[in-house]
Amino acid sequence: MGVQKMGLILAFLGFWFFDGLLLSSAYNVHHYSFILRETNFTRLCTTKSMFTVNHQWPGPAIHVRKGDRAFVNVHNEGDYGVTIHWHGVRQPRNPWSDGPENITQCPIKPGKNFTYEVIFSTEEGTLWWHAHSDWSRATIHGAIVILPQRGTTYPFPKPYAEHVLILAEWFNGDVKELIDNATATGGDPTPSDGYAINGQLGFPNNCSNDTSYRLSVVPGKTYLLRLVNAVMNEEMFFGIAKHNLTVVAQDGSYIKPLTTSYIMITPGQTMDILLTANQAASYYYIAASPFFDSGAPFDSTNTSAILQYTGTYTPPTSPAYPTLPNVTNVDAADNFTTRIRALASREHPVDVPKNITKQIVITVSVNQILCANASCGGPDGNRLSASLNNISFSTPKIDILQAYYKSLSGVFDRDFPAKPPYVFNYTGDVGNNTLYPHVATKAHIIKYGESVEIVYQGTNIGNAENHPLHLHGFSFYLVGTGYGNWDPANSTTYNLVDPPDVNTIGVPKNGWAVIRFIADNPGVWFMHCHLERHASWGMDTVLIVLNGPTNETSIRPPPANLPTCS
Repeated sequence: MGVQKMGLILAFLGFWFFDGLLLSSAYNVHHYSFILRETNFTRLCTTKSMFTVNHQWPGPAIHVRKGDRAFVNVHNEGDYGVTIHWHGVRQPRNPWSDGPENITQCPIKPGKNFTYEVIFSTEEGTLWWHAHSDWSRATIHGAIVILPQRGTTYPFPKPYAEHVLILAEWFNGDVKELIDNATATGGDPTPSDGYAINGQLGFPNNCSNDTSYRLSVVPGKTYLLRLVNAVMNEEMFFGIAKHNLTVVAQDGSYIKPLTTSYIMITPGQTMDILLTANQAASYYYIAASPFFDSGAPFDSTNTSAILQYTGTYTPPTSPAYPTLPNVTNVDAADNFTTRIRALASREHPVDVPKNITKQIVITVSVNQILCANASCGGPDGNRLSASLNNISFSTPKIDILQAYYKSLSGVFDRDFPAKPPYVFNYTGDVGNNTLYPHVATKAHIIKYGESVEIVYQGTNIGNAENHPLHLHGFSFYLVGTGYGNWDPANSTTYNLVDPPDVNTIGVPKNGWAVIRFIADNPGVWFMHCHLERHASWGMDTVLIVLNGPTNETSIRPPPANLPTCS
């Protein structure tokens, strides 16, 4: 079954009273049907069954305008439970439809369905949706295209056409079996066997040249490419041979146009890119390769697609291939990421919190858990783990949102610390400092309306590497990054004028990153590393933003058909 998009069945015009909130702008309602079931795919000369949406990999795109709503009915015809997350969508007052398994809901059981209400507000550009259960997002994901509201337009000339490009990973084996085995043994999960662009691996991968994804362009025209990094465990370099890229948005928010020959994009991030077909009519490779500055195992392959000019000409026997930075080139990654600035225009202003009322400092670490008789598959016979502030998150059996809303005891603790429990040379010779974390289910409580600053401090514990941190329920300003140990004196270097407004940021290897936001969205919101193996090991926590003083600043009541926890 394809996407059953029933269209724009309802337009709210003029003034409408909704949930006690007076809305003066119009929005449209969209309906989609997602059927989750196993489907056979063949890549790298290997055929296997994959858990997908509507038989597609990647899955169908959702198309809305800024401020719209979408109702997505998810039917689970698979063999195990699953949830869907709408990555980067704030979901004002509506954590019930945010999606992370056993955080805001229990999984949709096989044979059952659940309808998500996806509420769009300030987002504009490209976001994405993906499964948020185990490693199911490897095959269950798709783009969200958020157009400007009617009567407004892009802050750049309208492109000739738009195309979605999704970077993903292909595993020859069954992904659920892979992570289940790694969880059972405590070792590192087996890396993927290849990367894909829109579901195709392309040159130079086996059995892939004839099926490369092809992007057709008209000479002289400018295109908007909506790029999603749905890769599981690696940050990626991306480029197009002999063409410059102009990045104009990141994570559903506009930035100052940034022209570059390549980009670096972390798992979870999205970027909107202008491409002008201004070269001689021919074929050119579009390529992506990993950026991975760590000793951990990773997929070192490349993926490609073909940019194909229209017209009459003789195709080259060997199209030009882009020159991308080396896999460990930190300077190249930094040279791109540190140049990103918010557009900060009258139509798209920034409002960076200046007077911070709540500061949280969080160490980010890869750890180990001791195993009896050195019986596990990690270093020294231990179990691989990960933590925030030396707490390795343990996912509960009942979702935290329901426990919080219904005041159920024994599900989670409210004492996730606001600062590291131990002070040491975080990025130096750490020895065995906090190598072994405390395993617990903890949340941190934030009052409604607080001006929040979070300092993420990378550590040299275990295998140090970049960590893409993602916070549900909010976008936030990335006001500063650096290497070494963060110090309060670093605040003099913060960008409070035009920091990017994003939802996923890279904490540099043995470095730090600082974000700021206003806690104006009540609910239970997951925060985690978007490298899937780290999230599986416990590099997660929960922020609970308390209700404000009115109904309009409080969590909405739960829907009637929430999946049951059993």
